[in-house]
Amino acid sequence: MTDRATHAELADRLTVDLTTTGRRSGRPLRVEIWWFHVDGRFVITGTPGPRHWYANVLADPHVTVHVDGRDLPALALPVTDPLARRRVFTDPRTGWYREQADLEELVRTSPMIELEFTEPAATRPGPQAQAQAPDE
Repeated sequence: MTDRATHAELADRLTVDLTTTGRRSGRPLRVEIWWFHVDGRFVITGTPGPRHWYANVLADPHVTVHVDGRDLPALALPVTDPLARRRVFTDPRTGWYREQADLEELVRTSPMIELEFTEPAATRPGPQAQAQAPDE
């Protein structure tokens, strides 16, 4: 779990790198991705459609978030509650998504995870991850 000061500092970031474990390869795979801090929760989402990072976290929810020189282990928990999903997609910071798809479609079909940090925020060496390949 991150401490309050780190939590507040990270809330201002828009992009992070996310390392997942390839569901077929078993290799660490790293992707740059947007994240949002909404109602005290760190959330990663996308437009409707399949995403390799999302399929990977469904197979293994243990991820690492890389931000500001820190490697933060976390659990990636799918957000399935329609009200929570709607709240994320109606937040002013996620307006770009509403330009890409109808709000109801976003709420119903977009990949979405909440990150639950599992260790204190510290600077640690991270896994050596490759850029995510399309078939991972």
